[in-house]
Amino acid sequence: MKVFTRLEEAASFPRARAVAVGNFDGVHLGHQKILRCLVRQARRRRLFSLLLTFSPHPEKILGKGRMLMIQTLDQRLREVEKFGVDAVLVMPFGLRFSTLPPGRFLESVLVSALRARAVLVGQNFHFGRKRAGSVATLREFGQKAKAFEVCIVPPVNRDGGPVSSSRIRSLLREGNVEKAGVLLGRPYEIVGTVIPGHSLGRRIGFPTANIKAENEILPPGIYISRARLGRNWHPAVTYLGQRPTFGRGGFQVETYLLGHQGSFYGSQIAVQLLRRLRSDRKFESPAALARQIRLDVRRAEKHFAERKE
Repeated sequence: MKVFTRLEEAASFPRARAVAVGNFDGVHLGHQKILRCLVRQARRRRLFSLLLTFSPHPEKILGKGRMLMIQTLDQRLREVEKFGVDAVLVMPFGLRFSTLPPGRFLESVLVSALRARAVLVGQNFHFGRKRAGSVATLREFGQKAKAFEVCIVPPVNRDGGPVSSSRIRSLLREGNVEKAGVLLGRPYEIVGTVIPGHSLGRRIGFPTANIKAENEILPPGIYISRARLGRNWHPAVTYLGQRPTFGRGGFQVETYLLGHQGSFYGSQIAVQLLRRLRSDRKFESPAALARQIRLDVRRAEKHFAERKE
């Protein structure tokens, strides 16, 4: 899969395209449906399949940075690649681009630069200055200009409502990683680098890999998890919090690999949060914390024994 970061790069490709447009943060079940439709349309019409997405997310600029992303850009691109898309254009989004009128965006980006012959979006798609463009705007332009066909992909519904990135963000903030994983179509994953810690876990019998996480959503709590080092996945228990028992500030992400010892400093690691065990709290002593961790580990071992994950 080719990745373009400038419109000029993508425009230089000679073939006409089927283009899906959106932020695709999370690449959840709804996004996956759009990507499958994109690839089918492109193959049926012998077009080049391209996803047009944005970085940073428009809400990072227009919403003063309050919105947290479900994935890093690299995670998003890796998930998109699984669906057989030919290329992704990651367009830089800034204040100047946000003022582009809807018609100008359609004419200069989709038609002139990308030579779109089919455009696929979700039914809540909005674009252009003040989000004035809608799916109706898109359809009307495509018909009048005879430039492209428009395919509006219906949402995917799960657990009583449509799957959306905002819904998943809310679930993750609550620590409900199981339900978030259902809507994502896979477990929520944190990626980062293993860094030296204070060896507090080792002192109480549970040496952990301390992680400098790249993700923005880090729901506090203790979780049954899986950790990938290199190509191998390991059952684990993962802690996200401020270690109140030790009175040390700063948010920490630590994972204890069940039955696996070793030094992983500098290694890239991915941790999938499977199920929340409990909230973080202060214990009366490190020994009391160690007793609770032993219970957490037993529950995790039982989980993996029953599911053979």
